[in-house]
Amino acid sequence: MKQVLKNEHIRLVINHQGAEMTSLINLATQTEHLWQGDPAIWPWHAPNLFPVVGGQTNDQIIVDGQAYPMKRHGFARNSEFINTECTPTYASFELRSSPETKAMYPYDFIFDIIYELDGPDVIIEYKIRNTSDTNMYLSLGAHPAFNVPFAPGEDYTDYYIEFERDGSLETSLLGSDGLLSGEKGRIHLEERQLNLTPDLFNNDALVLLSLKSRKVSLCSRKNDHRVTLEFGMFPYLGIWAKPGAPFVCIEPWLGVADTANRPVPIDGKQGIHRVTPKTSFIAHYYLGVV
Repeated sequence: MKQVLKNEHIRLVINHQGAEMTSLINLATQTEHLWQGDPAIWPWHAPNLFPVVGGQTNDQIIVDGQAYPMKRHGFARNSEFINTECTPTYASFELRSSPETKAMYPYDFIFDIIYELDGPDVIIEYKIRNTSDTNMYLSLGAHPAFNVPFAPGEDYTDYYIEFERDGSLETSLLGSDGLLSGEKGRIHLEERQLNLTPDLFNNDALVLLSLKSRKVSLCSRKNDHRVTLEFGMFPYLGIWAKPGAPFVCIEPWLGVADTANRPVPIDGKQGIHRVTPKTSFIAHYYLGVV
């Protein structure tokens, strides 16, 4: 099932599976900005990542000395959410812990994802309530994929990501297993711009763990339209695409993949968040199209 939100600027479609955005159309230009999930290339649109971000050592998390199976990016993106509220411009979705989730993640929780249209912007809010009697540890992230190019007659290389601040980007490199290798790289920005090229992601995602910018825009050199993400509550950012594919993912993260050869319990993971019993953790970001 899907929910459709619409105002005079944008039309947003959200799937109940994963509470995932599947379409974001700029009504002024009739441009579809979300990648349409070609299964031959990459089958997702904008998955929500919970309770982990990235790969885990041995595809496991360790909680109180016990190992639990946990695939890359967690289980929320494959879970069926319940639509708890919907208006023409607002929708909330809920996932509750169950015997199936507790076999992977031994906490009682309620995970709400809320979408609200505000002019040309989408406000995406995450709220995780710890209904356990113990501390709960989690990571959280967004993984929206945007079509590149926006318009016919343009090429992938006409596009760039503009950062709020100038300088160079320090990247934390990933190994072939999807875990952080412990090595660093550096990419120089030209006038705050990261140019998109077909080989930019040959070595997997750009993982930015010391980024000063809290806003980035996907822009074209051949038109004035752009997609902007503001993610002040998210300290990390991932940028990724399948090499040669016509999209780019811009991913605000509250958490990151494990580092190779350094397995740690969940409460010691980099970027992990502790939620005390009977309290909530809330984060949000903004996604705008003009």
